[in-house]
Amino acid sequence: MDNVAEKVTNDHESYESSFSKPIIKTGRWTLLIAIPLSFLPAIYLYLNYGAIPPIGRILTGWFLIVSIYGSYYVIEPVSFFPVLGVSGTYMSFLAGNIGNMRLPCAAVAQEALQVESGSNKAELVATLGIAGSIITNLIVITIAAVAGNQLFNYFPEPVINAFDFVLPGIFGSMFAMFAIKHPVYGAFALSIVLIMLGVIKVLPVYVVIPASVFLTIAFAVISYKRKKSA
Repeated sequence: MDNVAEKVTNDHESYESSFSKPIIKTGRWTLLIAIPLSFLPAIYLYLNYGAIPPIGRILTGWFLIVSIYGSYYVIEPVSFFPVLGVSGTYMSFLAGNIGNMRLPCAAVAQEALQVESGSNKAELVATLGIAGSIITNLIVITIAAVAGNQLFNYFPEPVINAFDFVLPGIFGSMFAMFAIKHPVYGAFALSIVLIMLGVIKVLPVYVVIPASVFLTIAFAVISYKRKKSA
């Protein structure tokens, strides 16, 4: 038994030193480089056309974005990390489209290979799934940028309107996929959301989402500890 525990510890340390630490080192500087690069379009418009809004308008827009999406700064890393892992988190937050593309691709890849959630294998599978989605995304975005508007001219209105349901459909299918594995946790999460939206009704989205996430996490941790101690 001691030999097995020692082997598991050595494997974990080897994984950390050969994979996780280099990923963290690379992920840090790539994200730090991406921050100033994000301002290049605005800098270009200013240098070439002198176009720059007043500082008051900039701050107003910034506070508006923060008031709507500020809670996601905490929610997304916490709620997505168990599926994405360390490498997948760095890749996803650099590439974007996390909820509607990176997370589903990682989850489906893990489901297809039947790997244990939160394990090193699950992280490696998620990394490959996310890498594939990024390459595919680049190809599709390039095609859409060139011919997207022209294609939409040929689509009937019901098809165009159907795109409004793509994102809810993705999140709904992911919820169902994980809820089947842990129906008690899924039922608790759904009950919390229904109570806040259907009974309380006055809570804003930036309260409903973090409350649902952290209450479900707390419920899962407490339930797990009770089962383990029983």
